[in-house]
Parts: sequence; C-alpha cells; structure tokens
Amino acid sequence: MIRLLIADDSALMRKLLEGIFAAEGDFDIRTARDGNEALELVRTFDPQVVTLDVQMPGMDGLTCLSRIMIEAPRPVVMISSLTADGAEATLEAIELGAVDFIAKPGGAVSLEIDRLRPLLVEKVRAASSARIRRTLRLTERVRHQMSGSGLASRPPASRALSPSSAKTTKAAMKRGSAVPPGLVLVGTSTGGPAALDTVLPQLPADFPWPVLVAQHLPASFTGPFARRLDRECHLDVVEVNKPMPLRPGTIYIGKGDADVMVAPRVSGVIAMPVPAKASYVWHPSVERMVASALDHLEASRLVGVMMTGMGNDGAEAMKRLRMTGGRTIAEAESSAIVWGMPGELVKNGGAEKVRPLEDIAETIIEMVNSCAAD
Repeated sequence: MIRLLIADDSALMRKLLEGIFAAEGDFDIRTARDGNEALELVRTFDPQVVTLDVQMPGMDGLTCLSRIMIEAPRPVVMISSLTADGAEATLEAIELGAVDFIAKPGGAVSLEIDRLRPLLVEKVRAASSARIRRTLRLTERVRHQMSGSGLASRPPASRALSPSSAKTTKAAMKRGSAVPPGLVLVGTSTGGPAALDTVLPQLPADFPWPVLVAQHLPASFTGPFARRLDRECHLDVVEVNKPMPLRPGTIYIGKGDADVMVAPRVSGVIAMPVPAKASYVWHPSVERMVASALDHLEASRLVGVMMTGMGNDGAEAMKRLRMTGGRTIAEAESSAIVWGMPGELVKNGGAEKVRPLEDIAETIIEMVNSCAAD
C-alpha cells in the first residue's frame, strides 16, 4: 500500500481526491485541512507521498513544504491554480523541493476532476517512488525562505569555454549569422524545473550555441519559468511564444500546452511554437523537437540532453540523433528524481554519456568544445 496524505482546505477537493485514490485499491489515505494538520500527520502517519494545496489558511502550502523538506523530506506534489500567481508559487515550491504539481481544476470541479483522474493517479504514483535528493543550495533556500530573506545566491558558473570557442562577447555572437554553429536540445519532465535550475546557470556567458528546452509544463507556467531562469542564468532565457531566430547566448523554453519545433527560414533557422499534436502524449514534446532539429541541422552539430521525467518522450529521436552522428547525454539514475525518460534513452542505446546532474553542464561544454574543434 502507498501511504498518501492529501492536504487541502477545501472539503470538496479532499473528498474528490480521496475518492480517486481510494478507488485505485492500493492507497492508504489520510487527509488534512491545513498545513499544521499536515505536518502533524507527516510525523505520525509517515506518508510516502503528500499532495499539498498551495493556498491554505493558517500555515499555507509553501510554509508547510519548507517545514517538511527541513524536518522529514519526502515526495510532495503541489496542487496549484493555473493563474499567474499560482504559477509563481508553484515554481517557488519546486525550488524548495516539491517533486511535481497538479493543476487545480477550474469551473465545475466535480466534473473536471474526472477528466484529470488518469493524470492525477499517474503523477502521484510516480512521485511516491521518486528520489528526493538534496539539490545544491536546497537547505539554504528553505532556510532563507522561512526567514523571509529570499533565495540563496547562485553558485559560480561552470568553467569557461576554451579560448578558441570564446572569441566574442554574448552581444557580438547575437549579431552574427542567423544559422547557429550548433544547437543543444534539452528534454525533461517531472523534476525538470529543479534540474534545469541546477544545469542552465552553469553555462557561461560566452557559450557559443543556442539551447532549446522542451519541459512538460502548462502554458501559464512556461513564461514565469523562463523569467525566473533569466534572472539566474548568464545566458538570456526566453519563452518561445512566437517564431524566433536561434541565436547563441540564448536559452529558449518551449511554450507549454504546445510543441516547439526547429524550422528553416530565408534568414536562417528558427524555433517556433506549433499546436500540440494529439499523437504525442506530453507537451512540449521532446520527440517532436528533436526530430525537427534533425530535419534541418546536421546531427554532428547537435547535442541532446535528457534529464529527469516519467515516460519515454524523446528517447527514440535522441537515439536517432546519436546514431546519425550527434552527441547525447542522459542524467544518471543516481541523481534523477524520476529515471523514466533518461532511463529509456540509456536502455535503447541512445545515451553516449550518462552523468549525474551536477556534471551535466560541464559535459555539455566539453561536447560543444569538441564540436568547435572539428
């Protein structure tokens, strides 16, 4: 049995969520009305996974999460609204250690919840076996958040690129050719925002290739997520909410609830949002992003990176990338919150390098330097 704690101030939401998981037959469930009750049940019931409403009276979800991650770390899935404020709070929760989030149904909750039932169960099951890792600066972040002093400072950037590949400033690189010298493609899902938050700030300001990211998120989340990353990274970070030329010095985050693709234009190669395609389960689709890059750029100028996430999105396309002359990195099981997507890439033979999260940025830099020297 999976011990599940549901914390929500809405009696209706508690009843609906409890009914969904009780019907599965393998969940032992307790409920809490606020953060204080949730903390007490964490101590006495010892749940394997917690769902935590962001907005609760008394002790809210973020404060409760902070206490859980300091006192008794375990997988936590946030229940969040899809508003701008809900997105910001959820992203802060992920920085504090939450594994994933579930978008709270709008409108007629009792009707919407049935539509979300499969996703709710899948996410909570995945979270129940997720690896809780003490990411860089997690304890400092939590303590700063609890004391009201803001987030901890960032670590220094990873080592600089070799002199031969770092001849110009970022601004000068952006004025250069619209055809990038190469492209880094990053795919991730559950646990991905925290993983990206570790890897991307380590890329130096003179990094010579653009970076295109497919992170499974709703549309209302990817804009705030890109803005948060932009404040922390040496490179510029933007959401792909319209066709954009792929330029060095920039990290492009695919818009949620859509797919992001590489496409040719007279002026060069662009990243563009396209309507989500039903044949792909998750969006933005890693598979579709990588396949489109292979259609328009030489595989030898591509580096694919697969990090934490459930499922197998992108594994086949990244294997093809490697088999046709590209470079690939899969996050190691030892650091991945959920070793689904990177695990599939390893199992199908598509991973050239398998690296723990803390070493991925340096491995990307090494591969790009190697391509620049060819």
